[in-house]
Amino acid sequence: MSELAKKTCVPCRGGVPPLAGKELGNLAKEVPQWKVVDGHHIVRTFTFPDFKQALAFVNKVGAIAEEQGHHPDISLGWGKAEVTTWTHKINGLTESDFILAAKIDGI
Repeated sequence: MSELAKKTCVPCRGGVPPLAGKELGNLAKEVPQWKVVDGHHIVRTFTFPDFKQALAFVNKVGAIAEEQGHHPDISLGWGKAEVTTWTHKINGLTESDFILAAKIDGI
């Protein structure tokens, strides 16, 4: 388990700037299979041999999201699930988005 995955998501109350620059780049390196899109959100597509396994994965992601109080957008299809996350309160990325990504990578 990565050091990032050991952390807990922190609720964002707003009033903080989204991650950018070196800080964003350093966190992105910790979850290399996730793609930073326009400095606004991160996304990763997971593939599976069938719908049943993709659905089981999505349910596990949902359980982690509830536990962490940080909820991604999830798109489910046959043999795939795409997870997108950002911090809605600031309309950008925070460390919690990367913590959630690292926890999802651990599934």
